[in-house]
Order: sequence, then structure tokens, then C-alpha cells
Amino acid sequence: MKFEDNLKRLEELVSRMESGEMNLDDMIKSFEEGRALVATCQKELESVRTRIEKVAKSGEAEEFKP
Repeated sequence: MKFEDNLKRLEELVSRMESGEMNLDDMIKSFEEGRALVATCQKELESVRTRIEKVAKSGEAEEFKP
């Protein structure tokens, strides 16, 4: 999935959880999925940050490899 798709899914999960309409089992499953999405997004952002730092130092762009 793309970063934007992961972020959108995370926002959907948070919205559903905040609505108060979920039972406890669904809430726990959503929380677990959300934690996994957060970890994935953080990893992607770290990769982008590293890439930007390399470009800033060298002045050359390199091919993005997700």
C-alpha cells in the first residue's frame, strides 16, 4: 500500500473507534491494525527522510526504492 492509503485507513480506524459504536473485540482488532499501520508509516517516513538527507548532502537525486 502507498503511504497515503495507509494514512487514510488509519484515519478511518480512529474515526470508527472514536464513534463509540464498536464492540470490544472490534475495538481491539482495530487498535492492533492501527498500531501496525503506524509502524509502517513511520518506517516509510524514515526512509524518505534518509533519502532527502542524502540528496541534500550530495545534491544528486537517486532512484526511489520503497
